[in-house]
Amino acid sequence: MRATATFTVKEFVPTALQPVPTVPTGLPVGVAAMEKHFVGEAAGHSATLFTAAFDQSTGVGTYVAMESFEGSLQGREGAFNFVHSATTSGSDRTAEFFTIVPSSGTRELAGISGAGGMAVDADGTHRIWFDYQLD
Repeated sequence: MRATATFTVKEFVPTALQPVPTVPTGLPVGVAAMEKHFVGEAAGHSATLFTAAFDQSTGVGTYVAMESFEGSLQGREGAFNFVHSATTSGSDRTAEFFTIVPSSGTRELAGISGAGGMAVDADGTHRIWFDYQLD
């Protein structure tokens, strides 16, 4: 099954968490907490731990995010985790990865598995889709 939605970032809060030991590289590593709101066949909100090695001035870098989603997929209520990452050279998305974490589903989403993806439209609209199965 596929559930699609758009989402907005309601909060992006950089944290003081730093890798230990400190290793100087060409791009700084940062960590942030995010809150997103979803509208569509996937409706609800998520709490996200976001890690990136990223250059703000050029838009070049890679991120990895672990999200805890709560809401509904096509009317089925529950919560689950998913992880995603991508690399950008400033105007593209490559090396994308997206998976629903096994055994993370609750309530009507217990047993969820699958994958998905994300895209950003030219007008800035953020889209997400979940290609999922329920046991």
